[in-house]
Amino acid sequence: MSATMHAVLVANRGEIARRVQRSVREMGLRALAVYVEEDRDALFAVEADEAVLVDSYLDADAIIAAALELGADAVHPGYGFMAENASFAAAVERAGLIWIGPEPGAIEGMGDKLAAKRVAEAAAVPTLPTTTDLTVAGARAIGFPVMVKAAAGGGGKGMRVVTEEAQLADAVTLAAREAEASFGDGRLFLERYVARGRHVEVQLLGDGRGGLVHLGERECSLQRRHQKIIEETPSPVLTPHDREEICAAALRLGAELDYRSAGTVEFLYDEDAREFYFLEVNTRLQVEHPVTEAVTGVDLVREQLRVAAGEDLGYGQDDITHTGHAIEARLCAEDVATGFLPATGTLEAFAAPDVPGVRWDSGVGPGSRIGTSFDSMLAKVIAYGSSREEAARRLARALRGLHTGGVTTNRDLLVVLLEHPDFVAGLTNAELVEAAVADLEKMVEQGEEERAAVLASLWLYKRRERTVLAGVALRPAWRNGRLPAQVVRLAVGERVHEIAYTRRRDHGFDLGPLGTARIVDWSPDSVAVELGRRRLRAQVTATGDRVHVQTQRGTVTFVVRPRFPDAAQASDPGDVRAPMAGIVSEVRCTPGHGASEGDTLVVIEAMKMELQVRAHLDGQIDELCVGVGQRVDVGDVLLRLRGEG
Repeated sequence: MSATMHAVLVANRGEIARRVQRSVREMGLRALAVYVEEDRDALFAVEADEAVLVDSYLDADAIIAAALELGADAVHPGYGFMAENASFAAAVERAGLIWIGPEPGAIEGMGDKLAAKRVAEAAAVPTLPTTTDLTVAGARAIGFPVMVKAAAGGGGKGMRVVTEEAQLADAVTLAAREAEASFGDGRLFLERYVARGRHVEVQLLGDGRGGLVHLGERECSLQRRHQKIIEETPSPVLTPHDREEICAAALRLGAELDYRSAGTVEFLYDEDAREFYFLEVNTRLQVEHPVTEAVTGVDLVREQLRVAAGEDLGYGQDDITHTGHAIEARLCAEDVATGFLPATGTLEAFAAPDVPGVRWDSGVGPGSRIGTSFDSMLAKVIAYGSSREEAARRLARALRGLHTGGVTTNRDLLVVLLEHPDFVAGLTNAELVEAAVADLEKMVEQGEEERAAVLASLWLYKRRERTVLAGVALRPAWRNGRLPAQVVRLAVGERVHEIAYTRRRDHGFDLGPLGTARIVDWSPDSVAVELGRRRLRAQVTATGDRVHVQTQRGTVTFVVRPRFPDAAQASDPGDVRAPMAGIVSEVRCTPGHGASEGDTLVVIEAMKMELQVRAHLDGQIDELCVGVGQRVDVGDVLLRLRGEG
């Protein structure tokens, strides 16, 4: 490591900030940070050696000023935000700081997907038919279906699949707006869409002085909303010949750029034709880089730091070895049941299990507040195994063992995906995600959920007993008469478990048809119970009226229901409620006017994604409850419809 680098400022937040900080510290350097007000108590900001408050992670001047104020020698951008902003990279270098990434010229050239395609063609890398003519005529020229894509940026933003001519105009409008909001650049193009395409990418690492290697490929085909959720290496679909060809193509492109630092060349692999096409170059560290680290043993962040400090790679392609298999899952705050809409709230519980071969890269912990301002990813979970099957089993087990609650996540979907027969067979496509969503109800069996309800009820009993009897000199089982059974009503969605128990003189419990039980051990965050002849132990976290109980297949969150519900809380069937938290960006209706089922009434924006809220019945707008610019939470009434008839 060059003597010129002593401290690194990470111009990012959350999981990636903590991950970069880890390698920075391991190299004996100081780890510095910037943070916004919303992240004042975030782990990455608290753990940094020093940090500076800024107004935005997109404020280049403030970030550079913070780096200079803290005595940083270098800036690492992570991914997202300013990571692929060539102007920011150049400004960092003009300030006398080391930019940990590719040269600004390479970032600028590859940041424009159309320009990147031209470079790929110059390097003899196959590309898909493309046009900048956004009309139906342009789409016809390359052939439906087409993908509307943003010319700048990535991460699934500004992308729409169009299968019919009538869909094109709306898709272009929405994609342009999303691209402008995400990248400040609304330019679009159309690209031939390959329905059975696999998303395969190749990791490059170069020193900009002739040293260039690839570290193999990753498959990232399991996606929702064009954003990856499960990635793995090696790809289960590539033949050795395919692998050699696609990695060679990536190296040709990297050589054309004289590439420096870590970067990824993304391809679309047509499974039917067994051909691949260039998509884009990501001139930064990828979210899924840990799977490559797991099978090669190469710390990509460390190599980025070394190269940025002026060191040569010091090794060639023959020195890179690949062993075993690695799979990564992205744990996100989102509600699968509502079409993967972002979820918000406070993490009331978050405790990862210790599973051999599993790495947790997390940006959150218990008490972390999840809002709508940033990406919904909470953590990356990476499992390594000697085989693909072993890695998948380990990853599923780790996710099942995560004790979490307070914020809806996609954890259950990830487990179902990893254990799905099609995934085990290597069939990683969009149809598999849809099939897994349909199987979610099988995640926790009814019997297991009922046992969890017993654990929750007895944990609540013991907590209440500890509170009530504190300082009272009575034996816990003392009674001065026979009392009726206590009843606890615990709801999971629409299912309600009524647990009736009676305390016995031997300190056990009669549970009626559920048998007998005895509390073996209790603590504020766990309980062990003998249920008949079966002993069960679970982590338990309770906040307000919610109780989170860990089972063998995941966390079950119960809502404690009152025995006599308040009828006044019933919802009007004409209420149109917010399906996600966010900002109202458009209102397309007026009180007194009619609406037909399916009409867009309100548009909500969150995490740079737009959601159109539509009428669920024919009727008249009775009352409009929100306006443009207003922040709404999940379940807030947006407007009221009076149905016809």
